[in-house]
Amino acid sequence: MSPFCKVKMSPLERDKKVDKLLTMSKKEIIRLEVIQRIKGQQITQKQAAEQLCISIRQVKRIWKAYQEKGAEGLVHQRRGKPGNNQINTDKLRLVRDLIFERYSDFGPTLACEKLGEKHGVKISVERVRQLMISEGLWKAKRRRKEQVFQMRQRRACLGELIQVDGSDYDWFEGRHPRCTLLVFVDDATSKLVALRFVPHESFFAYCEAARSYFERYGKPRAIYSDKHGIFHLNNPTALQGDGMTEFGRAMEELGVQIICANTPQAKGRVERANKTLQDRLTKELRLRCINDPEQAHLFLPEFMADYNRRFGVEPRSAMNVHRPLSPADDLDRILTRREIRTLSKNLTLQYNKVIYQIQTTRPLYALRKAKVIVCIHAQGEIQILYKDQPLKYTVFHHQKHQSDVVPAKSIDHELRKPLQPAPDHPWRKGFKTPLSIHTPLTQWDILSLDN
Repeated sequence: MSPFCKVKMSPLERDKKVDKLLTMSKKEIIRLEVIQRIKGQQITQKQAAEQLCISIRQVKRIWKAYQEKGAEGLVHQRRGKPGNNQINTDKLRLVRDLIFERYSDFGPTLACEKLGEKHGVKISVERVRQLMISEGLWKAKRRRKEQVFQMRQRRACLGELIQVDGSDYDWFEGRHPRCTLLVFVDDATSKLVALRFVPHESFFAYCEAARSYFERYGKPRAIYSDKHGIFHLNNPTALQGDGMTEFGRAMEELGVQIICANTPQAKGRVERANKTLQDRLTKELRLRCINDPEQAHLFLPEFMADYNRRFGVEPRSAMNVHRPLSPADDLDRILTRREIRTLSKNLTLQYNKVIYQIQTTRPLYALRKAKVIVCIHAQGEIQILYKDQPLKYTVFHHQKHQSDVVPAKSIDHELRKPLQPAPDHPWRKGFKTPLSIHTPLTQWDILSLDN
């Protein structure tokens, strides 16, 4: 039979071919229209390739498929069939069981990492995310209308700008009282340079975190923080003082500039680091059975090294602008709280509801009305300096405790302190109960116990 002869079709076969419905995409419909123009000799194959933005060879393939099967030849052959990259049912069941058993409250990215590290299961993050959404373990986030903030380029050198912040969070998930994590992030690299668990944000807490950072890396050029009272004087009408906070005074002596941000978005690197730490660090502490800050501080260097390896970036400049501590940078003296007091005629001064009596061999008139500096160390030790020389003293009188002035961010910490009952409270004297009253048993009592 000649290949050019026409095959006659019965009316029934023609009706069946006409009644067949094809599901085509918009792209395939456009191709069908162009191919029909080629068939009607309205355009050439080169013009068709230009209209469809494909090569002439691809047009020849489409034209050949259309000649053999008609419009059905333009439909994708894999439509309605399972994909070639489908995950094995047994592997999918294993992943689902592991997520329900151990990682039900993990995010998709962290759960995918733990599946690969702990169980050797290789699976994509998107597949884990879709699985957790289908099982109700993860909720797709709705995109909010984004506010436009001016972008700021990273600093070029390591140590040029350090962003600091405190994150109050239940880091130990109820295994330890809620506490705060102080976070120091380098702006040029997004690397963690210091982490420290503290009860709440305070002057001495930031001093201890800064001390560990300075001793390891050196002094940075500037520190970028929020307008917490530790860094910024929020009462500009204050008449006393030099207009600086205690932490600002300490950093000025060390030659470190403090810059305060107007909005949280301005110091976005440390804010994003806080969210990542609240997710990853909390779960790492749980997996390693760490239940208190003392154990956590031993683990933090290992965690920081892994975090910096994953999320750290290379700075634009290889220069490290950290300055080493000099012999004049006495951190024990600089990182203290200081108050200026004037000695009375009897060489006494009052600080924090306590009266101190100066002990000296000098004549009394030599120190009357003298200005002295009261230095308070992190351990609560008091040192009184006169012309940078310590003075001996004794505690003369303790006043009764009055109300405390507490910053807004420290209210939760103060409320969590246990209340101590008064010395004459009935709880300290004990209670008389029927079991504590020892009276001889009568014959009737013995008979009632036997019954």
